[in-house]
Amino acid sequence: MSTPQEHPSGRVIAITPAPADGEGERVSLYQAHQKIYPRSVQGVFAQWRWLMVAITQLVFYGLPWIEWGQRQAVLFDLGARRFYIFGLVLYPQDFIYLTALLVISALSLFLFTAVAGRLWCGFACPQTVYSEIFIWIERQFEGDRSARLRLDAAPWSLNKWARKSGKQLAWLLLSLWTGFSFVGYFTPIRELTASILSLGFGPWEMFWILFYSLATYGNAGFMREQVCKYMCPYARFQSAMFDKDTLIVTYDQARGEPRGARSKKADPQALGLGACVDCTLCVQVCPTGIDIRKGLQYECIGCGACADVCDAVMEKVGYARGLVKFSTQNAVDHGWTWTQTLRRIARPRVLIYTAVLWALILGVGLSLWLRTPFKVDIERDRATLARIVEGGQIENVYRLQIMNAAEEALTFKLQAHGLPGLRLVDGSEVQVAATESRWVSVQLQVPYDAAPPGSHPIHFNIDATDPSGQALGHLKEKTVFLMPR
Repeated sequence: MSTPQEHPSGRVIAITPAPADGEGERVSLYQAHQKIYPRSVQGVFAQWRWLMVAITQLVFYGLPWIEWGQRQAVLFDLGARRFYIFGLVLYPQDFIYLTALLVISALSLFLFTAVAGRLWCGFACPQTVYSEIFIWIERQFEGDRSARLRLDAAPWSLNKWARKSGKQLAWLLLSLWTGFSFVGYFTPIRELTASILSLGFGPWEMFWILFYSLATYGNAGFMREQVCKYMCPYARFQSAMFDKDTLIVTYDQARGEPRGARSKKADPQALGLGACVDCTLCVQVCPTGIDIRKGLQYECIGCGACADVCDAVMEKVGYARGLVKFSTQNAVDHGWTWTQTLRRIARPRVLIYTAVLWALILGVGLSLWLRTPFKVDIERDRATLARIVEGGQIENVYRLQIMNAAEEALTFKLQAHGLPGLRLVDGSEVQVAATESRWVSVQLQVPYDAAPPGSHPIHFNIDATDPSGQALGHLKEKTVFLMPR
């Protein structure tokens, strides 16, 4: 028969007693999820965490409202297949930049993990950020950990109903605002606001607002640590990126054990005790409900809450801080100083990650800096084969898609080279409006005896100028000219 026992984190676990034949204790592998009630904490890492919350949310909620010229500064216009990022206008043909961004993000994650563990998870991950915000809202309505435990255990009353309803309403409003801001990156947010106020919004916009709102509401309000523990793959493969010189949240077992309660005035050495007073506050503040004193666990997101609360306890009892701290396994095992620990950070894998990462960043930056503000795609007109026209000329017809990625109208001058006597019949100059694309039909002709039958490589030269006549760039695009038999 299972006996329920309360964990310091507030969870209830079911432990099956050992059978009579002495096989050992059995722990049920299947149990209902028990809510974790993390205690509020103050300290250096808590301050950094809230600073990251402020920065990420100011960027996320504020960026759609910033204007750049006559448009939204950051807008991913899927309908027009244009992506505006401040002064950049990107097209689907610029997919290489998205690939580079994903590679840079992955390498950054590898680098930060090799150096300091799950910094992203503990301080900047959207799941962590929104969980912190939702828990803060919960505290405003229901109180800190002990008050929330008492409220949940109490029978339903008007006070309990009001507190719970107020919390849920605040969560819902924040989730809706988050979904609205998210959709504002794909539909101009001012237009979206006007359409919602006039009840003229489109079904897709409303679907994605509600979908993202529901995801925020469910993940941050209810699932919380379950997303980190069971859904996020990063927790599962992080150990492959850790080594003994990775900075992680660690418990100094040699200094803390054996743990035990004692009077503030008592001498722990006389009592045969370590520095840990076994207050379990490190467990109570943990957002995933783990006991850091059991060593590194995959559920640990590296937020440093346990280090903050342990330092506060150590100060109260008059012991040195740092029983729980960010350190490395080698530093704890060998008793290194902080300076000695930092020296081991610049190890080969970190240097390789750093070199590759900076090379990619500089390469992408240089590519964007040298990028021409237009693109040209060339297709042979398949409906019109090579033909003989007036004057005994051989003619091929091409269709050019000219994409203007600049914020002003451009004039494009077209030239063709590659065969003797090759000339452009008409349309040597084309005007394309700002951030628009245009298809142009172009006829190329050569004398009948300019080349033998078959396919011959040629190229188009395209030069762009702005309204003032200043040259903005040059492109050379290859194609082929067909000579009939």
